[in-house]
Amino acid sequence: MEKNMEFYRKLPIPKEIKAQYPISEAAKAARDACLAELEKIFTGKSDRFLLVIGPCSADREDAVLEYIGRLRYVQEEVADKIMIVPRIYTNKPRTTGDGYKGMLHQPDPNGAPDLLRGIVAIRHLHMRALEETGFGCADEMLYPENHRYLSDLLAYVAVGARSVENQQHRLTASGLDIPVGMKNPTGGDIGVMMNSIAAAQHSHIFCYRGWEVKSHGNPLAHAILRGYVDASGKSYPNYHYEDLMSLAGRYETSGLKNPAVIVDTNHANSGKRYMEQIRIAMEILHSRRSSPDIHKIVKGLMIESYLLDGAQSISDKEEYGKSITDPCLGWEKTERLIFEIADKL
Repeated sequence: MEKNMEFYRKLPIPKEIKAQYPISEAAKAARDACLAELEKIFTGKSDRFLLVIGPCSADREDAVLEYIGRLRYVQEEVADKIMIVPRIYTNKPRTTGDGYKGMLHQPDPNGAPDLLRGIVAIRHLHMRALEETGFGCADEMLYPENHRYLSDLLAYVAVGARSVENQQHRLTASGLDIPVGMKNPTGGDIGVMMNSIAAAQHSHIFCYRGWEVKSHGNPLAHAILRGYVDASGKSYPNYHYEDLMSLAGRYETSGLKNPAVIVDTNHANSGKRYMEQIRIAMEILHSRRSSPDIHKIVKGLMIESYLLDGAQSISDKEEYGKSITDPCLGWEKTERLIFEIADKL
């Protein structure tokens, strides 16, 4: 084994990176305000609707910050009904391991992997978003041991469909002090997702970054429904009225704290047909209006959106603000959708 893995260089620990790139008191206060409001939403003390929205992957700092800056103006217009948490997804899971793995791996999508530059790049991006817009943002916890590089910046974390069965993800989620969404696995087993939420809400003693640690449980761990794929690779949705009622029933008998679900409008729910996200969002809002049980547990939506519609391949002639991974809604459709959601709440 030792001959099959090259130890390239030792990376700085999170404490060192945080000391080198500290955040301001104003940014800390802005994040604290975001976390306080999110806690109200997930505990049922606020009826504001949550939108976790943004690019499939954060590929370049300038375009992502322009997008988030536009979200800030929209947020001010819908603040009485909606809370926006921008997606800045800097780690990308790959089904086969090949392809662009996100800014953490490749701060330059056309360049070679450079994890040291990547760690600095993702911290710098999240810092600028918080400092310049006041948004505490969301990221995927693809690598649990890397979370602490951003732990003072993030307002929301998702554990992806490929990771949700992994014990280290579940136990790490139990030690976070922010909402953590646990996605249903790619095969669609809701029981697996519910077990992951239970694990994240419990206290554990485990090994983390070379330490024996004790977590105290995360009462804000919750479900994310993202659709599923069958054995032949066909996508199926799980956002319909019947799916949401079934989940409400499972929550009722589960004993879990703060029953909640965020519905992912893309991925297998849309079959990656990004324009379907608009219709799916409207159907979910209709289901909320039709059932008090659904209204109670559906706290928000996850939407993939960027400056331009669609997606493109990685090249040296990329269009600014267009996704290089899954296709996204462009800005005009995004802005219109947010206002339409607000009108129907």
